[in-house]
Amino acid sequence: MRRGRTCPVLAGVLVLAAGCGLTSGSPMVDDVEPGSIGQGLPLEGADLTVASKEFTEQLILGAIMGIAFEAAGANVLDRTGIQGSIGAREALKSGDVDGMYEYTGTAWITYLGNSTPIPDPQRQWQAVHDADLKNGITWLPPSTLNNTYALAMNQANFKKYRTTTLSDVAALSKSDPGAVTVCVESEFANRADGLPGMQKAYGMDLPAKNITQMDTGIIYTQVAKGSCTYGEVFTTDGRIKSMNLVVMADDKKFFPNYNAAPAINSKALEKYPAIAEVLDPITKKLNNTVAQELNAKVDVDGQDPHQVALDWMKQEGFVKGG
Repeated sequence: MRRGRTCPVLAGVLVLAAGCGLTSGSPMVDDVEPGSIGQGLPLEGADLTVASKEFTEQLILGAIMGIAFEAAGANVLDRTGIQGSIGAREALKSGDVDGMYEYTGTAWITYLGNSTPIPDPQRQWQAVHDADLKNGITWLPPSTLNNTYALAMNQANFKKYRTTTLSDVAALSKSDPGAVTVCVESEFANRADGLPGMQKAYGMDLPAKNITQMDTGIIYTQVAKGSCTYGEVFTTDGRIKSMNLVVMADDKKFFPNYNAAPAINSKALEKYPAIAEVLDPITKKLNNTVAQELNAKVDVDGQDPHQVALDWMKQEGFVKGG
């Protein structure tokens, strides 16, 4: 799952194996000062460590958090790019990391061990918030950025079939079975919260010959070419926008909510309560459109994730260049 893979845990202890180790970090040295956030330098003198997982969206979100803390006066250690969800999670729990943007669905299912997601995004966040307090982690209010699964199609197929929801896709699969061909990654093809569960929820019964499994990155190009009518995508991926794909709405709310929210070590938040007010306006601005645009700057245009984050923070007026 793109939101982060796991690393092995033995007897409750994180195994820092090759590819699963924590980054040592380096100081953030952006020349920024308060814009609409950080007025009065409420974090002046604080030493804070920010983290992220290793994929594009996480690198951008980690940089956004760190830049916000810098503008508010903190000294920031950058430990973005931790490989594996569990590595980042354990660092946050232990206090080696003070904060990161995390996903509600990942916490609820992967970390907290629940099998059934909560359809309402606010209730999902609240459940994660309440359950994680005992782990020494406080979740601040979430964004509407929801990095979940979806099916998407190219413009030519959209004009041909005019489906906009997964219920429409299900109806098309019955009226014209040959029209609904899908490209998916192998994990999605076999997960209960992936293709099998989606078909059950929407009453689809796609024949095996209509389903092609391939690597995630190839799916986007194959859908753009029209080699398959629909492809599995992540809703905040920058290639959706760059390839002008049309995303099908999950009208029955089958897929879990993966809303990004600041997850803060509770001791750090108790020591520096201003963290919440610094991050809240930024989190409110994050949505799928913003995420797609920022992710595309990295994945399509080849820009540096930290620079993309800094440019966006300045563009939105959250910070000013020093």
